[in-house]
Amino acid sequence: MKKSVEEDVFIPLYPKSTVEDKSSLRSKFQERRFWSAVKLLSNVVLWDGIVQEDKVRDLGLSKLLNRYLLLNILNTPLGPDNVEKCNKVVACLPERWFQDLKGGSTLPELLKFSQHLLQ
Repeated sequence: MKKSVEEDVFIPLYPKSTVEDKSSLRSKFQERRFWSAVKLLSNVVLWDGIVQEDKVRDLGLSKLLNRYLLLNILNTPLGPDNVEKCNKVVACLPERWFQDLKGGSTLPELLKFSQHLLQ
């Protein structure tokens, strides 16, 4: 899993003017790479409970979400596309990771993502 996250994930960052045209090849390529990384996130998180939780959180949240997915989400204009991306990421996260949290708090690895959601 670690090798896949570190070597196989690639989401190019293009100027906003280039990807605003959803029919452009660059925009389509960037979107395919984003959704591929979301699928990898969901697969990594499936190992929760089998592999040590800290390893799964490190790979899934610290490396995959914060290093790749969040950059794309932050560069997606606010609107339905951004909401869909955020919903899919949230759907990947195991509920048990949040059971012991106090109201209004989140996992340290999700702080930047949570701030984006609040905006």
